[in-house]
Amino acid sequence: MTASVGTRYETVIGIEVHAQLRTESKMFCACATAPTDGGADEPNTRVCPICMGLPGTLPVINRRAVELVMLTGLALNCHVETDAVRFERKNYFYPDLPKGYQISQYALPLTSNGRLLVTVPTEGDVTIGITRAHLEEDTARMQHAGRGYSVVDFNRAGVPLMEIVTEPDIRSPAQARAYGETLRELLRAIGASNADMEAGSMRIEGNVSLRPTGATTFGTKVEIKNMNSFRSLERALEYEVARHAEALDRGDVLVQETRGWDEERGNTIIQRSKEEANDYRYFPEPDLPPLRPSEAWVAELRSMLPELPAQRRARYVDALGLSPYDAGVLTADAALAAYFDSVVDHGVAPKTAANWVSGELSRLLNQHAADGLRADRVGLRPDGLAELIGEVDAGRVSNSNAKMVLADVFATGESPRAVIERDGLGQVSDAGAIDVEITGVLAEYSSQVEEYRSGKEQVFGFLVGQVMKRTAGRADARLVNAALRRRLGAE
Repeated sequence: MTASVGTRYETVIGIEVHAQLRTESKMFCACATAPTDGGADEPNTRVCPICMGLPGTLPVINRRAVELVMLTGLALNCHVETDAVRFERKNYFYPDLPKGYQISQYALPLTSNGRLLVTVPTEGDVTIGITRAHLEEDTARMQHAGRGYSVVDFNRAGVPLMEIVTEPDIRSPAQARAYGETLRELLRAIGASNADMEAGSMRIEGNVSLRPTGATTFGTKVEIKNMNSFRSLERALEYEVARHAEALDRGDVLVQETRGWDEERGNTIIQRSKEEANDYRYFPEPDLPPLRPSEAWVAELRSMLPELPAQRRARYVDALGLSPYDAGVLTADAALAAYFDSVVDHGVAPKTAANWVSGELSRLLNQHAADGLRADRVGLRPDGLAELIGEVDAGRVSNSNAKMVLADVFATGESPRAVIERDGLGQVSDAGAIDVEITGVLAEYSSQVEEYRSGKEQVFGFLVGQVMKRTAGRADARLVNAALRRRLGAE
């Protein structure tokens, strides 16, 4: 199926994102959100009577989780409620919910009525309304083991979870993907969540419907789940848009339902009929009093907001002279952008720093992506990379050898200058030594020399390569080029 609906229909999409918050303990108890020793996460070991919902237990609100939701709301230009925020019980029965209900927020959320400016590669800037960003607790993790049974790991039950819901302002799958990517950048920049879809710390659901062009009422909505990447989100929405359009063209009646995305088959499959809010029988949580954040607390959090990704991109383009593409690559990862800023602070030209950080450094980071390595945990600190770039700029090491040095010191943090001296990787800039190697190459490859003199300019690159090979890549390529041209012309 394709996502083309022509001019017959307008696509209407809303997005719900669940992001696990970066706290040390769970939402309503003292259980750790991750293994404290950094080892394997053994199932059902980070649990207690509170997060297991045993009778006689009482929840206590995690202050840091409240702060992170308020911080997110401020970054999304939301109103932060200071009169009364109410926790409510969302009732449904499923094996991943030990209490038989989830403590969430519904009628009086912590933050609401915000907006996020999103840049869509093919469509330009779009402003998407944020209905709410509220606080709740995560469910346990179900694993379907096959053979007709499933197992449940309750370690995740009670982990602080933030739900961010958009207005139905999104008009294409491409806008939905751009929104998800932009929101992930923001959550990482403010430190609210790791927002890692593959690890499950960020989960995204799309609600999609079609209506005749010009209509003001919404069509029948379908919710799509089980998307583990932004590419999957875009593909799933494209499939549903096409499915809806074909059904409407046939005169079929669409049903409100929840569907899952099958990545391998590239289609959606029905899971269940879609619940409404009244199906959950929300009512105020009797064991938690209303929460009333003070104006002073909100002001303090507002002052703690860091430079947001959109502001950073604008600074990189306007003040540092980077291209929008380079600025986008760097700000897509808050840790990488901070690393770049520090390299520039150590005196490296912005464009040069951007080339190294988004190029060779990022390549090495990608090799360790499975280990969760980020730029803020690399052994080589920004001053070390600045030192290496300085050696290249001064002509004391070739660009190719500098990349070898970077690979060596990436994890250890050793001084690049020390490695260059120890391993003899310094660049040869002695004109006499270079001329000796050129003489040897001209004698060994006399036939190629004649080809060059007969007009085959491409042979020159071969001869340069042979000189570099004789010096183990250490010769100053600029000096080699100039000296070789001079020798070929003179002889």
